[in-house]
Amino acid sequence: MTDKLTVSVLGTGIMGAAMARNIARAGHTVRAWNRTRAKAEPLTADGAFVADTPAAAVQGADVVLTMLYDGPAALDVMRAAAPALRSGAAWVQSTTAGIEAIADLAAFAREYDLVFYDAPVLGTREPAEAGRLTVLAAGPVEGRGTVTPVFDAVGARTVWTGEDGGAGTATRLKLVANSWVLAVTNAAGEVLALSKALDVEPQRFFEVIDGGPLDMGYLRAKTGLVLNDALTPAQFAVTTAAKDARLIVEAGERYGVRLDVAAASAQRFERAAAQGHGDEDMAAAYFASFEEAAQERER
Repeated sequence: MTDKLTVSVLGTGIMGAAMARNIARAGHTVRAWNRTRAKAEPLTADGAFVADTPAAAVQGADVVLTMLYDGPAALDVMRAAAPALRSGAAWVQSTTAGIEAIADLAAFAREYDLVFYDAPVLGTREPAEAGRLTVLAAGPVEGRGTVTPVFDAVGARTVWTGEDGGAGTATRLKLVANSWVLAVTNAAGEVLALSKALDVEPQRFFEVIDGGPLDMGYLRAKTGLVLNDALTPAQFAVTTAAKDARLIVEAGERYGVRLDVAAASAQRFERAAAQGHGDEDMAAAYFASFEEAAQERER
């Protein structure tokens, strides 16, 4: 039987809310905060305490979990929480922060005597709600007994990548994985866009690849969201995908690798967001194939 932990969840958007709910359902005490309080309020039904400030949320926390927009946002929120952070508490940093931001976050952890775990997750709304995420984690072995119950509550498995969270090995793996996810998402949208332009029924394409090595469940899932006009609620929003794509491009530039597909992906997501699809599922990058004035909902 796992000892009951007090877990502070800072950031209760699509992913953070689902993670907080599953942590509470696993029997732990959850103290939640979100910049827009209304997004956190539904967690009270699961027994979570919703705080007005980050500092109030982290009071007495054994584990602080951050699931925010990016690295700078995570650092700003942790600075706001700083007066109430408990020395020796574990910080599970699950924001997709990018390589450059990890050093700043790890430095903050050292300053406030926090045990830092670089722990981004793979998955979208549905696996998050089901507690079936994949947790990519790096951090010291001696503190893993505290964070493992949290990882078990939110994920189906944990992949350890190292013992130094500040080295960013988990974040690096997350960026590699996301580079594939975002590329496939945009390829799926372009398949539909080209089908529309050439007056080809998408089903004919699916018949051609059916059961072969080119077929994949993810392709069918993302195209299905577009074809069935089911882009909301988002599994993973266009604006977040654009941010992650930019982090991937920056990582490539930092290490001397040209990532043309990732750069194009970032542009497509940003264009779709500018057309008004920012809060829709990232499959809405489909619309970036068309001029804004000529967009149609017909498939």
